[in-house]
Amino acid sequence: MKKILNELIDHQALDKATARQVLIDMASGHYNPSQIASFITVYMMRSITVAELEGFRDAMLELCIPVDFEEPVMDLCGTGGDGKNTFNISTLSSFVVAAAGQPVAKHGNYGVSSVSGSSNILEYFGFKFSNDRDLLKRSVAETNICFMHAPLFHPALKNVAPIRKELGVKTFFNMLGPMINPAFPSRQLVGVFNLELARQYAYIYQKTNKDFLIVHALDGYDEVSLTGAFKFYNNEGEHQLEPEALGFNRLRQEEISGGVTVPEAAQIFTSILSGKGTQAQNEVVLANAGLALFAANRERGLAACIEDAREALLSGKAMKTFDRLISLQNKLA
Repeated sequence: MKKILNELIDHQALDKATARQVLIDMASGHYNPSQIASFITVYMMRSITVAELEGFRDAMLELCIPVDFEEPVMDLCGTGGDGKNTFNISTLSSFVVAAAGQPVAKHGNYGVSSVSGSSNILEYFGFKFSNDRDLLKRSVAETNICFMHAPLFHPALKNVAPIRKELGVKTFFNMLGPMINPAFPSRQLVGVFNLELARQYAYIYQKTNKDFLIVHALDGYDEVSLTGAFKFYNNEGEHQLEPEALGFNRLRQEEISGGVTVPEAAQIFTSILSGKGTQAQNEVVLANAGLALFAANRERGLAACIEDAREALLSGKAMKTFDRLISLQNKLA
């Protein structure tokens, strides 16, 4: 590690194979906490390269506990780390997408730089995390969605999690999160916290067989915030849209705030799912869910996919999907 740290401090980059090996060694306990913290800190000071991202991704997927679903599943996941503290938009959107008919294998974790990550919110409602393959497959079969709490599927995170928590800021593990879903989803909506990473993701995903859509709001959000223009990248290239192009109003940052405690975040979560969300809250969920459905089925068209999302949310189907998931998982876990 000393040699690698010296190279990185000297502004050199790792090749893909070396990046992969560093993560494997980290997971194997070959490095002490100070070395891990130093390694992580390097990537707070400089940009990560595509080769490093690919190497880290390959190591994490090689070490993960995989789950193979028979049907094409989708993940909706942001990198986090945008510092905006929005409510749980991607998690809410996941239930809308599942209710609209697209199976979802949601990958998530506790919040690091925000009040409430997807794991925080589900745990608050009594959800019991599990990596039991049969339970997860039954969950998708019966509710069209399952939740995969990242630490249970990624032994490589065990030695890193306490350090990430103590640092309390975004790290390259945030950048990796959407890439390392152990369900290996063939369809994906990914939100990233800056434009450089959006382009790197697009480049990497274009080399896969995924149906994908990478989003970044130009005012810094790792999701479509509707607070301004956003970029998205998919299998067909790069695009830029304003909120009005989706048929939505331009929002203010405070309209999509996530609160300052997990209970506050949970109250917002249930309010939106139960049809009592504000217009702004509903619209930002519909924008992200609609784009996810569009990523999974581009032939249907973006406008129709947004309407599918609207029907799933406002009819109560998304709330029923959430209730069924909690009930089933707690009965079987």
